[in-house]
Amino acid sequence: MSRVAAIDCGTNSIRLLIADVSAHGAPGPLADVVREMRVVRLGQGVDATGELAPEALERTFAATRDYAELIKVHGAGRVRFAATSATRDARNRQVFVDGIRDLLGVEPEVISGDEEAALSFAGASSVLPAMGEDPILVVDLGGGSTEFVLGDSTGVIAARSVDIGCVRLTERHLRSDPPTAAQIAAAEADVDAALDLAAQTVPLDRATAVVGVAGSITTITAHALGLSEYQPNRIHGASLDLETITDACTNLLEMTRDERAALPYMHPGRVDVIGAGALVWRRILDRLANVSSGRIATAVSSEHDILDGIALSIRDAE
Repeated sequence: MSRVAAIDCGTNSIRLLIADVSAHGAPGPLADVVREMRVVRLGQGVDATGELAPEALERTFAATRDYAELIKVHGAGRVRFAATSATRDARNRQVFVDGIRDLLGVEPEVISGDEEAALSFAGASSVLPAMGEDPILVVDLGGGSTEFVLGDSTGVIAARSVDIGCVRLTERHLRSDPPTAAQIAAAEADVDAALDLAAQTVPLDRATAVVGVAGSITTITAHALGLSEYQPNRIHGASLDLETITDACTNLLEMTRDERAALPYMHPGRVDVIGAGALVWRRILDRLANVSSGRIATAVSSEHDILDGIALSIRDAE
């Protein structure tokens, strides 16, 4: 066993996983030592300005400073820091890269959408039952982008990252509380266009099952389950029918911010963007139901995603 540290820096949150991993090729999932998440909203305003805001950078640097200390305390030997959509989009990403390098002592990687998709699939599939020849679609719904990855027991068949996410669509369209019908329609048009793009690369109609990962989807699952608090063990692996999930999405989208904030499983950093996340997930599931001719009638939620994929990639690079 060796101890590694993985950091996933997205548009809305930055997450740390310190884990013990077995040798390359050995079976079994990661053994968590520390798993933390901070909402820093690195992507604040990036969709409109094309730059990372100074205050967003400072929030992210503060979290990274804390993570560096945890990595030192727990003795992780190797570290990989992967940044995704917001950093990819930003003209001033070098300020971010330099700041993270100074704090962490490793070179942060601004990964492509394709690599983000592959890492998400690796993380989600690492804890799924053994896959066969039937393709499974993994959907990673983030703050700035969403990844669609079709794969089977041999690995990734096709993947596409598109620029729709809960932060991006909230800032672009869903400005009222709750959003207006016109705002919802405009956001749905963006999602539909992004789905058309994804379908050019990923044959969505070949999927026999769908697994959703990341905070928006797991929070929607908590809402659909009516949990009294956020319970990862109840959320992970939950398989719900599409109607139940889409009803939960509609309910979250139509709530006010105060109503969402009062939900016992709602992270404060998701209150203002979960409506957009719900809109995206609802639209994706509607498309999958249509293109699969009813073959896909349920969706599974996973607490394991790109963060686990980053940790596994450290082991596999040996």
